[in-house]
Amino acid sequence: MLTGIIIISIIAVVLFVTSFVKVVNEYQRLIVFRFGRCIGEKGPGLVILIPMVDRAVSVDLRESFLEIPEQTCITKDNAPIAIDFLIYWKVTEPVKSVVAVNNVAGASQGIATTTLRAIVGDIPLDDMLAKREEINLKLRVKMDEVTERWGVKVTSVEIREITPPREIQDSMNKQMAAERQRRALVTEAEGKKVASITVAEGEKQSSILKAEGERQSQILKAEGYSNALDKVFSSAKNIDSHTMLLQYFDALKTLGQSSATKFVIPMEFTSLIEPIVRKAKESLK
Repeated sequence: MLTGIIIISIIAVVLFVTSFVKVVNEYQRLIVFRFGRCIGEKGPGLVILIPMVDRAVSVDLRESFLEIPEQTCITKDNAPIAIDFLIYWKVTEPVKSVVAVNNVAGASQGIATTTLRAIVGDIPLDDMLAKREEINLKLRVKMDEVTERWGVKVTSVEIREITPPREIQDSMNKQMAAERQRRALVTEAEGKKVASITVAEGEKQSSILKAEGERQSQILKAEGYSNALDKVFSSAKNIDSHTMLLQYFDALKTLGQSSATKFVIPMEFTSLIEPIVRKAKESLK
């Protein structure tokens, strides 16, 4: 019997001590109310409260997030869209977060939904889908203006998904398919253009090289003819009249063996045989 009384007494003492002796973590603060009046924040570390007089409310200073369920909003061009997003926030003034508002999370969720509808109502659907970061910033700034008086800082707002109506989704899918097809045709046409230019450039270079080759060939042929003629003329200068006369006689012999009845003899032949005829006449005298 005595042992049971001792155990109960120990438990009562422990409960009594823990009711006014608190250990506050680094990320926490205790808002102390004495006879209903807020006397400020306590912590971190060991905090001793007056039993039956002080009441403490714990506040977490760590950054928290609030998940806003899907909200249906109407855009500036009267298109209904569904949006769900996250709010990241933290307490910057613990006393205000307890004294100025009853439920920080609930109040933040309520102000987030009303602010979202106000912002979406001023933005067309195309901008809603294309300017998500800008909407996040606007939503954070608007919410921060309200939550500041509660001692709460909205650090970030992130839209997770924007869902337009089914018919708008179908139109967007068709538009995207048409855009992809257009890009494919442009890419194909550009490839054909590049290929045609490459082929034409190759043919051009081939023609230039061919013409250059023919020109060089003609130059070489002309130079060959020129050299040949120079050699002929050079050789002809060294041929005397007797050699030329023998060549003529040989040619006349060949003509005589032919079946022709008429012959054309150049005037140079008479000048060649004139010395021979003159010597023959002198010998006869």
